[in-house]
Order: sequence, then structure tokens, then C-alpha cells
Amino acid sequence: MAIQIKSLEDLQKMRKAGIVVGRALLLMKEAARVGVTTLELDAIAAKHLAESGATSSFLGYHGYPNVLCASVNHEIVHGIPNERPLQEGDVLSLDFGAIVDGWHGDSAISFGIGVIDPADQKLMDTCDESMWRGIAAAKVGGHLTDISEAIQLYIESQGSYGILREYGGHGIGTEMHQDPHVLNFGKAGFGPELKVGLALAIEPMITRGSATTKVLSDDWTVVSIDKTNGAHFEQSFALLPDGKPFVLTSLDGGKERLGRLGVEISDLLK
Repeated sequence: MAIQIKSLEDLQKMRKAGIVVGRALLLMKEAARVGVTTLELDAIAAKHLAESGATSSFLGYHGYPNVLCASVNHEIVHGIPNERPLQEGDVLSLDFGAIVDGWHGDSAISFGIGVIDPADQKLMDTCDESMWRGIAAAKVGGHLTDISEAIQLYIESQGSYGILREYGGHGIGTEMHQDPHVLNFGKAGFGPELKVGLALAIEPMITRGSATTKVLSDDWTVVSIDKTNGAHFEQSFALLPDGKPFVLTSLDGGKERLGRLGVEISDLLK
């Protein structure tokens, strides 16, 4: 598949989908507490989609049964919402996608329920920051693996974490998953050139132990083989005509987090 390059008008449409996603994740995070089930969070997300005039990127995708992926503790990605009540100390990862006017937004967050192990908090903080480091490394004229190397180097600087090899980020636009595939490890300077109009979903996934995973019998849920907890963060961003990035699924466009890294976001989108 050819890499899809978007016009500014296309990216304005993607921003609408991104705002739906960003707000849904905020609503679910506010609702998540001890005793709440991930099925209840799924219902909140579905209601928000309907009220926003959006549809789900996930529901029905290769037969997926829900609008939300909810993964708990050693479940890293693609967990199916269920009736298990969340418990004190759980690590919860939520992955959500929305379609507005045919354009997709896709984002994920991880956070703790109640009081959590400080090592789990560091795991999540490391994963989150590595994602922003990857986005900050994306420059027009650079190469795809510039992002990969920035993610890997930050994670490795923070401790001995497992970086998942089988899963990574991706292009996004009129389909949720497009070329190119974005590895969360590698050496800079390789892969397709980063161009104006390129939109990518950057999503590191790490564990406190082994990077080896398996898929459960539901054919979706990916777990760490050693049952160590995992974290997953994702944002969809684009390179705009002024050469600057804009994070489509972040409510502030990435201004605060990229600003910390000395990167100015584009003012061509709101």
C-alpha cells in the first residue's frame, strides 16, 4: 500500500476525529475507579461516539466486538472489555479509535487504579515519555526510524524494560492502519522519508520484564509471557505544511508535552 499523504483540509477532518478520541479517553479515565468494570467504560465510550456523531474504528474490525480495547496489568494491548471489577493497584491501558467523515483518530493511555506500585508508575511514565520523544524526533526530511531510535533510547535510559517487537505504530488516515509500520526500536536514518502531510500513530508498548508475548484464546488479548505488567501509550500526529508537527488526538495539539522537549507545534490546526 502506498503511503497516504494528507492535505491540510484532510488533516482538519482528522483533527475532528482526534478530538472525539481525546475527549473519550478523558471521560473514561475520570470514570475508572475500584469496582468499575471495563465493560462500563466501553459503554461510556460508545455513548460519547453517538453524541459526537462519530463511529468506532474498532467495532467490527476483523470481528472485534467492542468500541474499546481495555487491557489490565499483564494484558498489554487488545484486551476485550469484560465484567471484572477494577481493583486497587491495577494498571489499566485504554486504546480507542473514532471515525469522523471517513477519517480516523487513534490514541491510547495507561494509568493506575487507586494506589499503585511505584515501579508500575515508572513503567507508565517511561512509556508515555518515550512516545513524546518519538514524536519530537519526527522532522520533515528525516526518516521513519528517527522516531524508532528516539523511543528505544529513552526507554533503555530508564531501566530494563521489554519493548514489544511484534507490535508498533502505523500510518493513519482513511483507514485506521496504513503503511508505514513504525517500530519502537531501531537505528535512525532508515525507512521512508518523513514528508509534509504524513500522519502517523506512535504507540510504544513495554513491560517490566520480558518482551515476549502471547495471544490469549479470545484471539485478541496480548499478554506478557512472564506475566509482568505492561504499559501502552499512543497519539496520532501529522507533519503540517509549515513543517511543524501537530498531535491530532491530543486536546492541546501536543503543545505542552512537545514544548517541554523544545518542539513548537503548528498553528495551522486548532
